[in-house]
Amino acid sequence: MTKEILIHQIIDVLKRAEFTISKRCNIRPRSFDLAARNSDTLLFCKVLYNIDGLNEETAREMKSLARYLGGSALLIGAKTRDQMLEDSVVYMRYNIPAVSIQTLYDYFVEEVPPLVSAAPGGLYVSIDGNVLKDARMRVEMSIGALATELGVSRRTISKYEDGGMDASIDVVLHMEELLDVALAKSIDILQCFEKRSMKKEDPADDTLKETSHDDGVLSMMHSLGYQVMSTSQAPFKAISKDTSDTLLTGISSYSSAMIKRADLMSSISSVAQTKSVFIIDGQIKSETVLNTVLIEKRELDLLSGAEELAELIDERIKKYNVNA
Repeated sequence: MTKEILIHQIIDVLKRAEFTISKRCNIRPRSFDLAARNSDTLLFCKVLYNIDGLNEETAREMKSLARYLGGSALLIGAKTRDQMLEDSVVYMRYNIPAVSIQTLYDYFVEEVPPLVSAAPGGLYVSIDGNVLKDARMRVEMSIGALATELGVSRRTISKYEDGGMDASIDVVLHMEELLDVALAKSIDILQCFEKRSMKKEDPADDTLKETSHDDGVLSMMHSLGYQVMSTSQAPFKAISKDTSDTLLTGISSYSSAMIKRADLMSSISSVAQTKSVFIIDGQIKSETVLNTVLIEKRELDLLSGAEELAELIDERIKKYNVNA
């Protein structure tokens, strides 16, 4: 299977799950390959045949983009190291959940979440500690007796019941057989991302940094009242935010490459439910590329605040819609 085939399969799965999908990000470097939305669920998907190909810098930007735009980052692949990804198993790469195409299908189409997570040393299952404790007490089995039966310490059983430790698949199956109860907790892939992203050790917070304003255009955006967060691998230069609008923000001279990038930004902004604007250094030959508004840098110089820029963007969007 090639990455190209994998991407087509992913698109098919997401369409079956009634996601709206952006155009593919085919501009290098790229922190994600597809943006997709279904209702309140926004995904930024990275596709790699081997999930170990994800590097830390790309992961940071992916997580930051997702969090800043209210979405989740997801890595989809086919193999890790020298083996294929297991179905119904969630792998983690730099705190981004990674899954196979079958797991993606099960989760979003069949609404069957995975139960198993991969970690150094093997595959593990999260146990519902309350169910375990209730079942153990129901059959009048002490912590010590259960520990002896499983060949683990009493402390390990206590941690299972407190929800502080995952167990190997074999241990969970043995406990379920002994206690005649289902113990495995399903994994919510989206919640998995959100919880991991909140950890202090997660470096993602440092990726989309508020610009130092060395860049003239981004400095101008900041002076208009926007919080400006720069990117390094996205199709846009920054995300600009004020109290009412979120703008995917590109910066370039007018060129065929700019038009291609603006077209892609339009697609992503439609999915992410943001606006899209390209600040052009020089003259523009059109005022929009699809729903990306083009604004000359000199026009930006004449504005006194975010409200005036918002009015200019809305005016050009309206004109585009009327002409369309």
